Amino acid sequence: MEKFTVLEGVAAPLRMINVDTDMIIPKNYLKTIKRTGLGKGLFAEKRFREDGSEDPDFVLNKPAYRNAKILIAGDNFGCGSSREHAPWALLDFGIRCVISTSFGDIFYNNCFKNGILPIRVSPEELEKLFDDAERGANATLTIDLEKQEIRGPDGGVIKFDIDPHRKHCLLNGLDDIGLTMVKADKIESYEKRVKAARPWL
Repeated sequence: MEKFTVLEGVAAPLRMINVDTDMIIPKNYLKTIKRTGLGKGLFAEKRFREDGSEDPDFVLNKPAYRNAKILIAGDNFGCGSSREHAPWALLDFGIRCVISTSFGDIFYNNCFKNGILPIRVSPEELEKLFDDAERGANATLTIDLEKQEIRGPDGGVIKFDIDPHRKHCLLNGLDDIGLTMVKADKIESYEKRVKAARPWL
């Protein structure tokens, strides 16, 4: 998993509440277990019309936000069914951070396991970030995980909270497998002891 330390990039404003995982990645994209290639399906039912052409009114189709790395979203982002494809699609599109007032629990947990930082802020702070994001290509935010800060284009700073263990994992690029491999020496030592004590196993 790629480390998350400091992220600087354009923030796209998605002024929608209750964005569920089916909207993030529609069910017809769930046939794969690969983490790559899902960016094309991100918000597909919003990004594309029935004839397959882009909807120019959707935020991620606007020139200023095509390379957005941060998503500013309304309340209860990522609610609905538990599909790990949702953070996979965001990450494949290039989004490493989602900021909202609240998240669906399973989506929130899946973000950390896939190298995406979900940040909870107050409604007042979210409105300020929406204002920043609506500046288009000038809507550059800096997310500093070590300092737990969001720095805006005008120099304003918003502090955020994060569980220390999850922060450690993101800073060091450790997913569940990575956490296990950190203890590889202890696992190997244990297996040798077991083999010596029970050679018939």
